[in-house]
Amino acid sequence: MSRESVRRRVTYYGCLFFILAISLLSACGNDESAGTKSSENLPRISILAPLHFPQQPSKEIMDEIEKLTEVHLDIRWVPEGVYTDKMNTALTTNSLDKVTFVKFSDYNLVKNAIRSEAFWEIGPYLQEFSNLKNLDKAILNQAAIDGKIYGLYTERPSSRQGIIIRKDWLDNLQLSNPQTIDELYEVMKQFTYNDPDQNGKRDTIGLVDRNDLVYGVFKTLSSYFGTPNNWKIENNQIIPEFATAEYMNTMNFMKKLYNEKIINQDFALTSKEVQRDDFIRGQAGVYIGSMTDVQRLSVEAQALNPKVELTLINRIEGPDGYKVWSIPNYNGLYLFSKKAITTEDELKQVLTFFDRMMDKDVANLMMYGFEGRHYELQDGKVILPEETSQLRVNEVNPLYSLMIADVSNKNIMEVGKKEQLTALADQLIKDNELFLVNDPTVHLSSPTYDEKNVELSTIIVDATYNYILGNLNVGEFQQEIERWKRNGGLQIIQEYNEAIARDMK
Repeated sequence: MSRESVRRRVTYYGCLFFILAISLLSACGNDESAGTKSSENLPRISILAPLHFPQQPSKEIMDEIEKLTEVHLDIRWVPEGVYTDKMNTALTTNSLDKVTFVKFSDYNLVKNAIRSEAFWEIGPYLQEFSNLKNLDKAILNQAAIDGKIYGLYTERPSSRQGIIIRKDWLDNLQLSNPQTIDELYEVMKQFTYNDPDQNGKRDTIGLVDRNDLVYGVFKTLSSYFGTPNNWKIENNQIIPEFATAEYMNTMNFMKKLYNEKIINQDFALTSKEVQRDDFIRGQAGVYIGSMTDVQRLSVEAQALNPKVELTLINRIEGPDGYKVWSIPNYNGLYLFSKKAITTEDELKQVLTFFDRMMDKDVANLMMYGFEGRHYELQDGKVILPEETSQLRVNEVNPLYSLMIADVSNKNIMEVGKKEQLTALADQLIKDNELFLVNDPTVHLSSPTYDEKNVELSTIIVDATYNYILGNLNVGEFQQEIERWKRNGGLQIIQEYNEAIARDMK
């Protein structure tokens, strides 16, 4: 072969290689572009959700949820302590995300907006989805407004309320679990004055509370005293809880704890975060609230002091035996903004995401995390080791507030073994069902209550705190009740009485 032929062949193959390389690079670029385009075409769902833990859920889990559900999630996690304010601001400024969580205790804040058609009615669409069509009809109806369904509910037992207590302090002082209100008082007094941590200092208190008359200490304690749950019906007439002798007895008990410095003196101003911090740091021996908090409190307390040992109590006997207040079986609702979700097709996209979240793969990921990292599987059941408890608290548990209808979701795997304290909490929560105090107005309607309750409840909340702190006497507290009546309370009572009369026909 001549030198010229060799030169031509080298040139030919060189050009051929160059063209092939360019083609491959172009193909890769096109694939990447196509992938980006495909990713950008995924539905974007913005959600306002409460954060009950110090940090947001694991990014790795969130990425996997997006991958499985084929959506882009834009979740604004707002700390639970300021959630109501943030949600209310979004509502009043008409700047809602596509999906907004509304706590049960805040539901009245949005009812007028719902009636003004700020949110989609989703009831007619639920039958189109394999999981959503199986939602509990009774719970949907509990949350319905004027017979229409607007929200997807986060599920909860009727009552998680109880007492989390330092068992090691009880043992140090040779005390047993309190079983009555008087015994509970005595234990809290001993925790304050008898050096339960045995450090030779008087640096502990019996009870730590926060600025919340519902989910703090007061409402659970008041149910021990036999206080009705918000309202009671007597002789077919409605009576507000704060007008009963049992409510006054609860205030007097709290006043006694305050005067004797058995409770934190700044409880009326204390946030939930500070309340928890005081308990885990060993400054208080009793925490009254949701018993499901016990495992997390135990893990965090033992990280500071390995000798900490917690236990739970759900039965405190009062004048009328065992009582504990309850709420309907939804902890809150996810509502769908008509301004942010402009078309029916877009609404169905969002509902498809929530429906997909209830499928086995996504639901179990959100409930338990990654197998091998957060939990183990044994004979088809979930094993939750004590060793990975803190990991689940940090990475998985914050997702709980995003899950809908998890209690009754048959796609969620059964737990074969869980942490000892979690198992005890589950057992006592089930036991609570035997002595619930229900709110008799749940199924009744009062337009004035929906419109004015936020304003009117402030009168009673302020009066309750001021009575406990010694700023009001009995007569002055009664005057505040009369002010509540004048400003709309009597109208609420009348509307509820009319609703009761209609129910009896």
